[in-house]
Amino acid sequence: MQRRNFLGQVLTATAATTLLNHSTLANFYKRNKSSVAEEFVIADTKLGKVKGVSIDGVNIFKGIPYAGKTSGEYRFKRPGKLAPWNDVLDATKPGAPAIQPPRRNEPDPSEDCLFLNVWTPANDGKKRAVMFYNHGGGFVIGSGAAGGQDGANLARNFDVVVVQTNHRLGLMGFLYLDQIAGPEYEGSGNNGMLDIVDGLKWVNANIKNFGGDPNNVMIWGESGGGAKTSCLYAMPSAAPYFNKASIESGPGVRMFDKETAHETTLQVFKELNIPISDWKKILDVPAADLLALQNKLPSVAPFQEKNKKKGMMSRNAGGFGPVVDGKALLANPFDPIAPKISKNKPLLVGWNEDEFTFFAWQSKDTEFTKLDFEGLKAKLLHTYGDDTDKIIATYRKSLPNATAPEIFIAISSITMMGLGSITIAEKMVEQKAAPVYLYNFGYKSEMKIPGTDYPMGTPHAMDISFKFNNESANKPSFFGGNRPEKAIASHNFAELWTNFAKTGKPFTKEGPGWPAYNLQDKPMMRIDTQMEIIINRYPEIIELWRSLGRI
Repeated sequence: MQRRNFLGQVLTATAATTLLNHSTLANFYKRNKSSVAEEFVIADTKLGKVKGVSIDGVNIFKGIPYAGKTSGEYRFKRPGKLAPWNDVLDATKPGAPAIQPPRRNEPDPSEDCLFLNVWTPANDGKKRAVMFYNHGGGFVIGSGAAGGQDGANLARNFDVVVVQTNHRLGLMGFLYLDQIAGPEYEGSGNNGMLDIVDGLKWVNANIKNFGGDPNNVMIWGESGGGAKTSCLYAMPSAAPYFNKASIESGPGVRMFDKETAHETTLQVFKELNIPISDWKKILDVPAADLLALQNKLPSVAPFQEKNKKKGMMSRNAGGFGPVVDGKALLANPFDPIAPKISKNKPLLVGWNEDEFTFFAWQSKDTEFTKLDFEGLKAKLLHTYGDDTDKIIATYRKSLPNATAPEIFIAISSITMMGLGSITIAEKMVEQKAAPVYLYNFGYKSEMKIPGTDYPMGTPHAMDISFKFNNESANKPSFFGGNRPEKAIASHNFAELWTNFAKTGKPFTKEGPGWPAYNLQDKPMMRIDTQMEIIINRYPEIIELWRSLGRI
């Protein structure tokens, strides 16, 4: 199997299985929530008043519209203008998520999905740091109301304001029509990202009425949300509205080029049996039919790998995500360089140590747990060909006590999320401007992959509930397990991130100082119950992948 195709399949799994991440996990956390509403609270926005609810000392507003219609005549266009309202708007329930399979305990998905949620300690005019979170789910699923990313504990325990948006996803948010539909549809391949920019604009205009500082905004996100954050970091339209960023287990180094996006568009019209000359007929296709069509195509988070023969970036058509259109997104976020427009904005970037166990769990892959080293070679040979022996030998030397299954997880995890994170850190350092901080999340869950005795470790998506400070010492966690010390790791993670949001520097009162990444020491923070600065972690492994052109 070609390496590019393998990675495409892996990232197809990322997008597809994150559906369970953002529904199964959400359901778990909602079942375990016991807070009781205390009173209603009213806040002003530029367009009218909204009514939220105060729960355990946090004011929560959900389902606030931040832009207008995206259905009907506005399908595949920028939203219609949002009209002011006279009555107090009920903002006690989440707004509709973008078109996708139904989400439990949320409204039915809708084309009109531009709503946001706010968690604040008080609507008191205080200038708190604002943490603007981009939900995961690739670019095809998810919402700002998923349970594990509930922002109440961050607001309550660390005195910050948390904001999360719903925005267009998949075909509805990223169908590239620029080459066939004319100037009205310019930027259509980035509508989902431009929706998020509209959310940032809303924050700039309104957040002071929610106790937040419009001049101290951090954008952050995990998985697909990390890739969205990577794009925002490179988008001129977003630049005035945030001051720092964090990219977590979703390094968006490269996005779709126009040619690939156009090929996908042609596939869509072919499947719909609509001639390009009659492209407007897609405006009348029911959203449910478009979703069904979307599910036939690869739901791949944008990923491009160097084609050694062509010396350029390439990937197969299919899938939906941001497009380097030269307008909304001028260039790949971190290729060949970090974006100059954000060079003065501090950045956090990193990944979880055992990312791939999540995907093994979701795909019910238990065979890897039985591998010996001969089986490991056979399994990797399809992907890495003549480089396989070199890869295995390097890992066995660097991790002498690791079993064959552990090496398989280590290889799969770092190639999915780690190498892109390191690339981003290095590109930032090369700018010699704002600091970048590299991390690994390493708290080990005792939970086992079902049907095996193999522990989950630190899987993809486990960091969500930890960094939102939603892990409790006396309550079970979906991934985090039952050990009470998980609450310590969660507090550490949340304290680092909230202090970064406030000051541009991640720190805790009791942990070690976290130096900015540099190309000499290559310091990395390992986040766990005990935090540790590791100098030049995995040097042989990193140089291996660099020699193979992966960094």
